[in-house]
Amino acid sequence: MSRPDSAVLLVALVEYPLDEPEAARRYEDDVLALLERHGGHLERRLRSADGWTEVHLIRFASRAGWEAFRADPQRRALRAALGDAAPVGRVIEVRDI
Repeated sequence: MSRPDSAVLLVALVEYPLDEPEAARRYEDDVLALLERHGGHLERRLRSADGWTEVHLIRFASRAGWEAFRADPQRRALRAALGDAAPVGRVIEVRDI
């Protein structure tokens, strides 16, 4: 188990809705731009060959930063504004081996 003050490494699997993929991509661009204010860094951003799924490798300097990013009011407002056009995501905490 990781310490509360240790770095956090995440893999996010993001699937875009079929009806508004461009709005969802803009949302991802805007949300990823908020990472740095919370000590986060996007290490890799990959898109599937069909363009409907992205994989993000994200590192936060601390667990507190990750939690602050998740609670960021601007991030929440962006998601609320997008409504049903918001991408569906799954985030997995990982570690280097």
